[in-house]
Amino acid sequence: MNIPHLFRCPISLDIFTDPVTLCTGQTYDRPCIERWLAAGHRTCPVTMQPLGDATVLIPNRTLRHLIERWLSADQQHLHEPAAAAAAVATEEAESDAEEPSLGALKRCLQQTDAAGTDKVRVGALRRVMTLASESDVGRACMLQLGFLPVLLQLVFHAPSPVPSRSHTEVDELALQCALSLMPSSAASPQLGCLNMLKNEASLASFVRLLERGRSRTKAGLCRLLETIVTAAETRELALVVAASPRVWQALMPLLQRDGPPAPDARASEAAVRAVAAICATEPARGSAIHHGAVGALFKHLSWASAKNGGAVLSALAAVEAMAASEAGRRAVARSPGAMQALVRHVFMMSSSNYGSEHAVAALLAVCRESRAARSEAAGAGVVTQLLLLLQSQCGTRANTKAGALLKLLKSM
Repeated sequence: MNIPHLFRCPISLDIFTDPVTLCTGQTYDRPCIERWLAAGHRTCPVTMQPLGDATVLIPNRTLRHLIERWLSADQQHLHEPAAAAAAVATEEAESDAEEPSLGALKRCLQQTDAAGTDKVRVGALRRVMTLASESDVGRACMLQLGFLPVLLQLVFHAPSPVPSRSHTEVDELALQCALSLMPSSAASPQLGCLNMLKNEASLASFVRLLERGRSRTKAGLCRLLETIVTAAETRELALVVAASPRVWQALMPLLQRDGPPAPDARASEAAVRAVAAICATEPARGSAIHHGAVGALFKHLSWASAKNGGAVLSALAAVEAMAASEAGRRAVARSPGAMQALVRHVFMMSSSNYGSEHAVAALLAVCRESRAARSEAAGAGVVTQLLLLLQSQCGTRANTKAGALLKLLKSM
């Protein structure tokens, strides 16, 4: 795709997604210039003129309009869905055929009730995946053209009366394409299209896929759930999802190895990160506790490998967050093996001590209110673990929490 020079950000050299202008008259893509300023620079990257306090970013609406017109012109390449489908079919059949335009691909995805629709969609989705993986430019262009909501509509549709292998392939490919186009910034307004899941039928489709989908699909849905919980545009949806018993019913088995069928490690780790993201927000934390997240996370920690440091860290962070409330502390105290699991993760010789500070903080919160918890932790060897942690090069927060817990245990 030959992108005009003026449509490229001088920092990233990719097409502008949100052009803004500095006081020097130079235009940059908002995420790029914000990173430049956040790094402490107070000069214009192109002219090197000092900015002083004049770091206001003014949206360049004219340039944005020109880019949108340029992108839209691509969609006029083919006007009829049948012609778009033919272009994709031709591309698959003839390796030397001209690539269909982005507009043609989008029309293929929007086709309904046509013979061979699923086959055409699969071809279009594979092309979208290729474009998204090859360059950030392709991703930016498809985002600007509104591919993301179209892909999400393909994933979260009403169930087919007669499910077929091709329908399943479309669902899975559309989800992977949507994840590949998902903006990395939680502040992106384009994430607002996820609010389609406020619709009861769409949310039911989400739950159905989380329950019955293949491992890769389940992992992708958990990633999507993590995005919903952290995005600025989906705060209301995050509360709706966190309060849904159906979502929790589908999510909890992914954390536990003893429930049939055993979850794939990739889906399980993604589920842990999703639960941790939910627990990071106070309004949703209560729902997590109510629906049994504490017990499920400790079951996960009982078999999670030290090699899966990221998942262990997320699980312990979620437990610490829930232990900040009275209901959470009671849930930890009641969970079988919880104190032993936390003590074990205070210091582990065979790992990089992922989550030590979270384990110590959760122990401190529970032990402060329960003499029985203090006795159980002491019996599990917490004093030795704390001394080993203090002798290691642990962080300041872990050191402070460990000292406070030792002092509390000495008062028994």
